[in-house]
Formats: sequence, C-alpha cells, structure tokens
Amino acid sequence: MKSEAMEKVSLQFYSAENKALVQSYHLTKQQLDYTAHPIDALKKCDEDTTRYPVLILTGTSPAGFFVLHEKEGVQPYSKNPKAILLRAYSVQSAYQGEGIAKKSIQLLPSFIAESFPQIEEVILAVNHTNEVAQQLYKKAGFRDTGRRIDGRSGEQYIFSKYIN
Repeated sequence: MKSEAMEKVSLQFYSAENKALVQSYHLTKQQLDYTAHPIDALKKCDEDTTRYPVLILTGTSPAGFFVLHEKEGVQPYSKNPKAILLRAYSVQSAYQGEGIAKKSIQLLPSFIAESFPQIEEVILAVNHTNEVAQQLYKKAGFRDTGRRIDGRSGEQYIFSKYIN
C-alpha cells in the first residue's frame, strides 16, 4: 500500500475547481500548531499574487498542500533574490505514514524548476520542536542554514536546498 500511494503522488497548482477538495481537508490540532490550514492559506494567496498554492495529490485525491511564495515573502528568510519560500506545508492526517510527504518533497525541486525556471533555491522555516519534519527535510537534501526566526509557535529553523 505504501509504495502504491507513493507512486501516484503528484504536485499540481491549486485552482478554483479544486475548492471542494480542500473544504474537507483535515489536519489534527497538533498539525495546526505547526502549519496553516489550506483554507486559511488560500485566503492569503488571494490577497498576494506572489503566493502560489499547490496540491499534493495521490491519484486524484488531495493528500497534502503547500504554498510557494516568491519575492518579498522570501526576504525575512533569505537574501537570495532567486529563492522561493515553501510555506503552509501539510499532509492530511488520513494520509500520514504512507510516504506521501517524502515523495512530495522529492518531487519539489523538479516542480519548481519547471514552473519557476528563475528559481535556484528553496527556503523553509520549520519549528524547533517539529523534529519529524526536520528529519524529513534533511533526508530530502535540505540543510539547516543556522538562521533562526521567531514564528507564531516559537523558534523556527531556516532550511535551504539548492535546485539544479
């Protein structure tokens, strides 16, 4: 089952036709301590044209969600004008443990390279207490930059990965 789910994982930009798919998106309270619900993230995307919402699909089902944020959104995290920020990343609770997070993070560099050819670096902030996410990102080739910022749930570690 795990390998079947991983093989079907794909990334797709969110569009209005997908609204019903995120209406029933479920995150646990613990997940919401670390990330935004897609509905809330989409509201910010509507207000900011430099934010691009993305669905993580397994087959045609929305297993996860994240936002890629360009330009000014990156500045608190990196001085690189060719960086993009990964934010509001989540995998629905029902899909946890199936390897979907790992696969989606592996797909991320090629998705960004294809969609944003000017981008050479992905930046993200991960909560200092979210060790599971830190390990996921490190295994996918992200490195801890050593930079720290204060987030809504405490100290955030800034991770980076260069894209070929």
